[in-house]
Amino acid sequence: MDGMQIALPILGIVAAAALTFYAVSFAEIREKSFRDLDESESENGGFKSSLSSRERRARRKADKQAKS
Repeated sequence: MDGMQIALPILGIVAAAALTFYAVSFAEIREKSFRDLDESESENGGFKSSLSSRERRARRKADKQAKS
């Protein structure tokens, strides 16, 4: 019984630490995702989600020519 009285608080602390780690990690991933989205919007002049394949090819070709 004594072992269980010691193990239970330790398991609680470990569980709280793991939960905190995952919460912080997911918050950082979400923040990075939003930052990347903002950067891509500013580079492309706005977010346009439904480009046709023809428009994508034309944009890639224009980007490639601009780099050359």
